[in-house]
Amino acid sequence: MASLYFVGDGGRPDSTGEPVLQALSAALARAPDQSVAFFLGDNVYYGGVPDTSASDYTESRRRLTAQVEAVATSGARGIFLPGNHDWKGPDGWNAVLRAEKIVADEGEGRVVQLPGSGCPGPVAMDIGPVRVVMLDTEWWLHRTGPKPEGPANGCAVTAVIFDSLRSLLAGAGIKATLVAGHHPLVSGGEHGGYFSWKDYFFPLHHVVSWLWLPLPVIGAAYPAARNAGISRQDVSNPTYRRLIDSVQAALRDVPPAAYVSGHDHSLQVIEMPSGLLQLISGGGYYGHTDFVSPVEGTWLALARAGFMRVDVTPGGRLRLAVLTVDRNGLATEAASRWLPAR
Repeated sequence: MASLYFVGDGGRPDSTGEPVLQALSAALARAPDQSVAFFLGDNVYYGGVPDTSASDYTESRRRLTAQVEAVATSGARGIFLPGNHDWKGPDGWNAVLRAEKIVADEGEGRVVQLPGSGCPGPVAMDIGPVRVVMLDTEWWLHRTGPKPEGPANGCAVTAVIFDSLRSLLAGAGIKATLVAGHHPLVSGGEHGGYFSWKDYFFPLHHVVSWLWLPLPVIGAAYPAARNAGISRQDVSNPTYRRLIDSVQAALRDVPPAAYVSGHDHSLQVIEMPSGLLQLISGGGYYGHTDFVSPVEGTWLALARAGFMRVDVTPGGRLRLAVLTVDRNGLATEAASRWLPAR
């Protein structure tokens, strides 16, 4: 039986030993030849991998390498998808390329970053009877610098990306499919428009994590601006909405068992009105979780560190396990369910 692990937003692992990576590596090592780990973006907080001359290059590389080594030392395989923090800034494309090289150099031939070259994808990986199709969703949202487009840059023709997604999902002989990207289609976290009372009263902690200065007037304006679509990283933004609509239209024709993402720092399972199952696994390092609220169709919503595992039976059935991780690196199965059959 193969096992697929999904962990997102792990881009600031503890330098003295990251509990989530310890738990993940231990899980992978139990059956390395049958295990694949997918890192769902924001693999290097907060600005991706800078140029080697930058003062924070060494620390940024450490943050990425720690995650690569968690897979490589276990003997399993790993896939890294870029997220918005990996693309951040006008040098985002180069940051993604630098990360791709580091992953390849440190991955011992078992760990890679996909889609390659900063392209949007889609790229498919078959693991037994299951196909995982990967998208770089930040490619659509990135606007502060250049990005590769079309065959001249080794990428798919932009106009047919979603046709390619449909074709990969409809592949002959595939018993089950999953689609993975960084950005969710729906969420009960802040990127979905849900905030806690702390966000209303202490808005500056989003800028500086330890700055808990009470500013209720400004705090009230902050969620309002986010819900008005000021940020491309929120589902309320028109560009993000177009991405959601395009992905949903492609998935409607040949529905996958689930769409898996990170982005919000929580563990969520949501049954969307369309019937599509949204999995959010954004608890990639201990202590980095945010407020999460149940939304329509929520089956599970946990503000906990951890990751998700999808076990694949020989017949192609998929069992989801949601695992939380404590400060000692101990993983506990918090919930489980079967994913819908094809």
